[in-house]
Amino acid sequence: MENHRSSAPEPPQKRRARRRRRLVIASVTGCAVLGGVLVLLPRERDGAVPPAPARPPAPAPGPKAQARGTVTAGVPAALPDLAALIGERERHLREHPLDAPAWAVLGTAYAERARRTADPAYYPKAEKALNTSLKVGDEPSAAALEGLAALAVARRDFPAAQEWAENARELEPRRWTTHAVLLDAYSGLGDQEAVTQTLDELTKLRTGQPAVRARAAAVYRDRGWREDAAAQISDAVAGAEAPAERAAYLEQAGRLAFERGDREGALRHFQEALRTDPDQRAAQAGLGRALAALGRTGRAVEAYRTALAKAPRPEYALELGELYESMGEERQAREQYGLLRERVRRATAAGADEELVLGRFEADHGEARAAVRRLRAEWERQPGIAVADALGWALYRAGEPEEAMRYAEIATDAKHGGGVRSAEYVFHRGMIERELGHHGRARRHIGEALRINPYFSPLQAPAAQRALAQLGEPSVEGPPVW
Repeated sequence: MENHRSSAPEPPQKRRARRRRRLVIASVTGCAVLGGVLVLLPRERDGAVPPAPARPPAPAPGPKAQARGTVTAGVPAALPDLAALIGERERHLREHPLDAPAWAVLGTAYAERARRTADPAYYPKAEKALNTSLKVGDEPSAAALEGLAALAVARRDFPAAQEWAENARELEPRRWTTHAVLLDAYSGLGDQEAVTQTLDELTKLRTGQPAVRARAAAVYRDRGWREDAAAQISDAVAGAEAPAERAAYLEQAGRLAFERGDREGALRHFQEALRTDPDQRAAQAGLGRALAALGRTGRAVEAYRTALAKAPRPEYALELGELYESMGEERQAREQYGLLRERVRRATAAGADEELVLGRFEADHGEARAAVRRLRAEWERQPGIAVADALGWALYRAGEPEEAMRYAEIATDAKHGGGVRSAEYVFHRGMIERELGHHGRARRHIGEALRINPYFSPLQAPAAQRALAQLGEPSVEGPPVW
């Protein structure tokens, strides 16, 4: 499958030189921020920081050690354990500020907490801690580089994620967690060939491990292999050892079920995820999605509000706003859209890239041409399938269906890289085709969207039904004879 990046592949020699420069820059930056990070660490006592001993003591057993094991092993940690780990590493580093591995663990834990809680304040803290690990270490650390890659993925900065993760892989080629982060980076960049190769390498390194099965399920989903994806995530759930890990895989199983229109199955997965780990906040938003599809809108609103209170992600505010809009509650919808803009502003200030969700919002609820400008820039930087769909839809909404069709094809045609069976993507393509006068293809694709998932959106699914009714049935007379 083709890679959608517009630029030609960079020569290996130039790429290696660029990576070396980046490591030097990181080391210099780490020197500058070491004191700043120590200032950020909450102090328990006044006075000078004592020098680090030759052999720093190991962390105490219990939740902190368990969280450290999950953070460094590429599986989700329970939020209370993660908080305990962060507190323990902060205390340790006040006494041992030259412990490079401890800085790497702390930075990775900060990044994971930011990802789980949607609190952008942890992004700069993670970056400073990880850069400090590179500075105080005797040599570049694969753990710190991988942590920077994971942080970049959380910020949706996929070019940086690729660069950091490839640096880490060069240092430790058999470090399987690095391959897992690379999968996220390559997927975000639309590099399907690299995704395939990296998944093969990851599977060879850790065959049968639940975390690897979950990664494989995500790749299979993107290829449209729904049964294979469901089988992989089911095995991951069965093999998970810790509650937080099992809950994360149940949430992923719920998303897969919802995408294929299985409202009841999705609801069961999300409920079980929350019973297993009440801090599984993505499952809380998924619960709102499933309840809305089942017509239980009051409960859905409650679920979304709970999710937003615990993890105020802009996409949750967009989903709740659209649910309110479908219910005729315009004031509450505007309130959520305002919250979305505020959350995007805060995340952007902390170095995150929220152009995709903001572009999607602008296309349907704001200024379509502004959405096009944002999403064009995003496509140039990281041309993933989700960006192709969003840009195509924004162009359609801005009155440019001919160009929109190019991106809709990328998002929905397997030979262009868009193998995922997404009702939303196929609906968008069908509406663009209708605007272009290709009524047969429009009827086929809009109908396919409703067959994939009749409940894919509280606003767009009813629009799909109306559009299909307006297109009418195909002619039974056949083409005219001339």
